[in-house]
Amino acid sequence: MADLSDFQRGHIVGARMVGASVTETARMLGVSRGTVSKVMTAFEREGKTSSAKHRSDRKSKLSERDRRTLNRIVREDRKTTAPKLTAELNEHLQNPVSTKTVR
Repeated sequence: MADLSDFQRGHIVGARMVGASVTETARMLGVSRGTVSKVMTAFEREGKTSSAKHRSDRKSKLSERDRRTLNRIVREDRKTTAPKLTAELNEHLQNPVSTKTVR
């Protein structure tokens, strides 16, 4: 659901408001029925279609420099595993990160 633009969310709400079923709306817009339901639930609850997740301003664990370092490590060996990447990246960082962060 988070990958939808505000425009797409508006289309979902509009289609449902003019009487299209959840299945019809999902088929028209190429999204799952669950996505249509979640967008409509959020719209009915909050009265808006924009996603709050996009505006959370959560600080990233990796800085731009850390991301460049990670990209360099990946370019050197594209077939390495995430745990190995994490271990090598953590050698360069002051605050170690988890494998989930690296993925």
